[in-house]
Amino acid sequence: MARRHRNVVGSKVVGIAAFLAMVPLAPPAQADVDDMMDVLFAPFVTAAGTLDGDAVFDTTAWDSFLSSAHWDAALAALAEPGPAVGFDVYTGLHDIAEKWIDSELGTQVNGAINQLFGSTVIGNGADGTEANPNGGNGGWLFGDGGAGWNSTTDGVAGGHGGAAVGLFGNGGAGGDGGAGATGGDGGAAAWLLGNGGHGGDAGDGATASGLPALGGAGGVAGLWSGTHGAAGHFGTLPGGITGTVAPPVEVSNGWLTNADGQVVIWHGLNQVYKVDPYTPSGDGFSDDDAAFLAANGFNSVRLGVIWAGVEPQPGVIDYNYLASIKDTVEILARHKIVAILDMHQDLYNEEFGGEGAPDWATFNGGLPHLGLGFPATYPLSPAQNHAWDAFWANTKASDGIGVQNHYALMWQAVANYFKDDPNVAGYDIMNEPWAGSHWLGSILGNAYFEAQQLTPFYNQIDAAIRSVDPNKTVFFEPPALFGTLPVPTHLGTVDDPNSAFSFHHYCLTASLFPGTSFGCDWNADVVLDYAMDYTQAHNIPGWFSEFGATNNIGAIDASLQAANRALFGWAEWAYSGKDITSISPEDQALVYDPSKPPVGDNVHWDKLDALSQPYPQVISGTPTSWSFSGGVFWFAYSTDQADGSGSFAAGSETTISVPPSQYPNGYTVTVTGGHVTSGPNASQLTITSDSGASTVKVTVTAAS
Repeated sequence: MARRHRNVVGSKVVGIAAFLAMVPLAPPAQADVDDMMDVLFAPFVTAAGTLDGDAVFDTTAWDSFLSSAHWDAALAALAEPGPAVGFDVYTGLHDIAEKWIDSELGTQVNGAINQLFGSTVIGNGADGTEANPNGGNGGWLFGDGGAGWNSTTDGVAGGHGGAAVGLFGNGGAGGDGGAGATGGDGGAAAWLLGNGGHGGDAGDGATASGLPALGGAGGVAGLWSGTHGAAGHFGTLPGGITGTVAPPVEVSNGWLTNADGQVVIWHGLNQVYKVDPYTPSGDGFSDDDAAFLAANGFNSVRLGVIWAGVEPQPGVIDYNYLASIKDTVEILARHKIVAILDMHQDLYNEEFGGEGAPDWATFNGGLPHLGLGFPATYPLSPAQNHAWDAFWANTKASDGIGVQNHYALMWQAVANYFKDDPNVAGYDIMNEPWAGSHWLGSILGNAYFEAQQLTPFYNQIDAAIRSVDPNKTVFFEPPALFGTLPVPTHLGTVDDPNSAFSFHHYCLTASLFPGTSFGCDWNADVVLDYAMDYTQAHNIPGWFSEFGATNNIGAIDASLQAANRALFGWAEWAYSGKDITSISPEDQALVYDPSKPPVGDNVHWDKLDALSQPYPQVISGTPTSWSFSGGVFWFAYSTDQADGSGSFAAGSETTISVPPSQYPNGYTVTVTGGHVTSGPNASQLTITSDSGASTVKVTVTAAS
């Protein structure tokens, strides 16, 4: 009788597992559906809302579940709305599957099935060992991946977690690395339901590269339900992190501030050279260009760095290339302009008409490529989308290291090279990341890509940077379409208090109907509102790091006005017009040919007039509003310190850029709560706060 009883229960377990497997395929439940589920699964759920594993094998619970009265009550609950419940269907399904796998009957049945098919259909992968470090894969129907081996040998990496390759299951955790060795990657979750395994921690100690060992990447989440595994912790060197300098800015209570606690605002341009040799000076950008920017009030440049230039072969860092970037940083610094390093990409790789990833990190899957130009290639090229999918899946390169791990190691090398440079203000992790084959779902509101691929990726790369540079601000971006359609972002939290949200805006109507800026005001306001929603929710700064790319001054002005209302600093696209991924390269330029002096017809003067607005650069307080229209600049700030620790003392100075081109005949200034301490018509207007002032207001107008 006992054996018969177990067989009956086992068959019911299979039945309920099959039923549960269908539940997540429905749209998110409303309250009435939640109530029905609450009643329906009540025999198997504890009062706390968690699965009662013992009840699954209890005939009393099954008798209750199968009774007609029970199903009548469930249907009644469907018709009567009530409070939503928090029953986690996947956790319940997974717990049932694991109890089945571990049960005596399950062991016998699964063994027979696996033997019949000659492979693991149902079952968990074996944990890694010293002889076989990587965890085994779970069954191709369901089962968890095995954990990777924890290395105890100096210089030997931890094993990778096994994947859950079936309908549902969790990836195995990566093993910890030995002294000076990397942690193993977490295994991928099952394709439909499951959690990715966490990456293993790196071991402390010296490494062959001289840089700290990095933790393993987390495993990807199931498509329908689950969470991406977390990256493992990086190791430390015997002497700790050395050679760093105080950064130009850091994040403080939603603002970028300097060492004195003053809020810093940037206005600048992008300078990116997208073809080999990828150096920002490759188009001729030099000292006269930096001087031209400074003379017109710009204090920052978003400076392009290309992965293919940094790491031309797997694991090989081209330090000559980094030196060329540093040369441009030093040119800018001579004119008091800071650089924000932008790891730039468009369309992933040259194969698809863009730039970014090296050839060795590009996997097209043998699919056809439709070269429709930028940006149409993004959604319509199967090969290009496969390359992105391979990147987000951390596909292994020829050396057996995942491409995301390579990206992390590449960024670690870049951050280590520039950590002692006081003129580098931060690192922009990736320009306009693309969702690959998930692009349409992302537009329609599916949070999977941003929440379960992009956010964990940012945390992994952030950790790699922090392994060598704890100081400079790290910037991260939403997907490429955020600033065009526009659509809100579903990014999660990047676990770094010194990080900021970098975002773009390109007016859709101006792109579709060149020559008009109709709708650009609305379009810019919506994008900036979405950016403000995210930055305020996470209490971090926003940086408007791209807009423009056009001669349409109305479209540019719409972005500028929206940025002013939102109190965001910005970097317009672009200083130079040499761009392989622009529909009309010459239309985007401020200076057409940087190899020639920025004078005469080599400059788009109307664009310069629009961009060279007055703006506050360094504020002894917290800005509350500013605007510029019709030649009148209006600015207000409180004397409160941005970090909330108190107020700036009377006599504290605030600096405002007032480009001479805006006021060729000079300007007049009206101030309440402070007074002017700079000379007449100075290009940098300084305002000193008065005693007792809690608010300072400044108006700059053209001299009559």
